[in-house]
Amino acid sequence: MPGDNANKAKQKPERGNRRHQMRADATGMSRYESECEGFLPPEQREKLHNLFGQIEKEFESLYAENQALSERIEVLERLESEKTLTDSLDAPDLGASKPKRATQISQKIKTTYKASTSKIVSSFRNPSPNYSVVRSYRGHRDGVWEVSVSRSSQPVLGTASADNTARIWCIGTNQCLLQYIGHQGSVNSIRFHPNQELALTGSGDQTAHIWGAHVSPLSQNVVRSHSSGEDDIDGSEKEDVVDDVCDQIQEASTLRTPTMELSGHIGVIVAADWMAEGSQVITASWDRSAILFDAETGEQIITLTGHDQELTDVRAHPTQRLAVTSSKDTTFRLFDMRDPNLLVNVFQGHSQPVTSAVFAGSENVVSGSDDRTVKVWDLKNMRSPIATIRTDSSVNRLAVSGSHNCIAIPHDNRHIRLYDIHGNRIGRLPRSNRQGHSKMVTSVCWSETENTVCNLFSCGFDRQVLGWTINFQSKE
Repeated sequence: MPGDNANKAKQKPERGNRRHQMRADATGMSRYESECEGFLPPEQREKLHNLFGQIEKEFESLYAENQALSERIEVLERLESEKTLTDSLDAPDLGASKPKRATQISQKIKTTYKASTSKIVSSFRNPSPNYSVVRSYRGHRDGVWEVSVSRSSQPVLGTASADNTARIWCIGTNQCLLQYIGHQGSVNSIRFHPNQELALTGSGDQTAHIWGAHVSPLSQNVVRSHSSGEDDIDGSEKEDVVDDVCDQIQEASTLRTPTMELSGHIGVIVAADWMAEGSQVITASWDRSAILFDAETGEQIITLTGHDQELTDVRAHPTQRLAVTSSKDTTFRLFDMRDPNLLVNVFQGHSQPVTSAVFAGSENVVSGSDDRTVKVWDLKNMRSPIATIRTDSSVNRLAVSGSHNCIAIPHDNRHIRLYDIHGNRIGRLPRSNRQGHSKMVTSVCWSETENTVCNLFSCGFDRQVLGWTINFQSKE
């Protein structure tokens, strides 16, 4: 019968699995070891064996110590009971409670045992990095949508705000060096040119602007002269001086006219990014489309469509002609412009709007969503993620550190979490009344430049832009 043949076909893999398990048992391997033998790389399998061997040794030591302590407890309890019997014969009952010394000792041993076990287990986890807020960049009058680090030799930071402005900051002195006021709506994104001192901003006025992000030496000298005496000023007075200095710089370094204005969308531009070579720009809009522009002429090259709802972000690959767009339709799309036919891959795996999708190296994409998950994908296999990170709040514009393979995740609940590219938790940045964000964290970015005071930056709707120092510790 066809049905019988189908059932037999279904049963064959099961028999094969049983045979595989029997062979594993015959060779003395557990089912877990057998699976590791088939899937884990040899160096990872060897590392696991070493770790479990160390754990076994530690618990053997604890077990021996616990046995010795148990024998001591028995001796103490026996002595205490004999003493109690003698006291009861020699003295009247005055309502005194029973001796508790043995019970207290036992409880103390249990507490010590639990603490020791917890310490042993935690010692095999990846070491958590040390992190702290070391810079605060203040000046925006509304929420800050995005933060970006310059890729040129200048140690500067860019921010895009709902107050219709974009600003350039000195990373070291946390002072505003340049303010761009050319947009007529909220500035939703800011990205720096790969090798020139140019900035690209996308706005709610349905345009994207390219403008000069060169910081004049005069602005830097003004910052140095005012920042040199900050340490001698009280907190409240220091804030007033910072505001005054920032106002002076804004008057001297305010830019109103873009080098190039890019238009063609009929909706809000939520993000714009430079293509790898820097001669083209790609924009993403609420009109459900992305447009590829010529950065020098401003002409439209191609319009990218396919999303069913508004776009939320766009990111270009740093070295190849690839771009990824994320959307409220719960998907993100990879556009391969290396092929003349424009190959498009659709990634489906989220249940809520995808708020961000960024490239991680040459083979992976990391996506974040309002469904409170972050997923790592292989560009060659778009059917399912290779790692899934589950969190407790919606995810905003995340960032991946190329040098440390670390994902920084900003949340609606004001927290920033760190995970490695394999989905393992590294830690959570501190947040209190004295440090961290007090409202939604909208964006984060890494600085890959060495010898900088900060290597992670964050911004939020509390109008704050914060610079963090993340000291990664290598495991010995």
